[in-house]
Amino acid sequence: MDIILIQDVNTLGGKNEVVKVKNGYARNFLIPQKIAVEASPSNLKQLAERLKVQKKKEDAMLAQINSVIEKLKEAPVQLKAKTGTSGKIFGSITTVMISRAIREQKGYEIDRRKIQLAEEVKELGTHKAKIDFANGKEAEFEFEVVAEA
Repeated sequence: MDIILIQDVNTLGGKNEVVKVKNGYARNFLIPQKIAVEASPSNLKQLAERLKVQKKKEDAMLAQINSVIEKLKEAPVQLKAKTGTSGKIFGSITTVMISRAIREQKGYEIDRRKIQLAEEVKELGTHKAKIDFANGKEAEFEFEVVAEA
């Protein structure tokens, strides 16, 4: 019997996959547990529509990610920090500070947990960080630490 999986099943496959299983397994376990539905022509049409909508969402999200990457590469984000006489800053720059600076200067809300610093930032100057957007899409950008007046 052909069925459409509604959720991921370790031994069978992933969500929205059409798989062939034994009749008893489908009728007695998968369908009553709402893990799968029968692969009827109407359910297959619904699956195709769901996949099409999901593809559109992913394309829109990818376009937005690309616009964020372009905006970040235009000019470095500037962060102000209190410094001593030797040019070293008090404390260090954190991902929270970078996230806040991106929101204020570029207009994009980026979760601090997606930002990864290349090294600990304790000095003035230009430094690099990486943003990990899901789906294997990453962007490396520069930010500049300047002395607070």
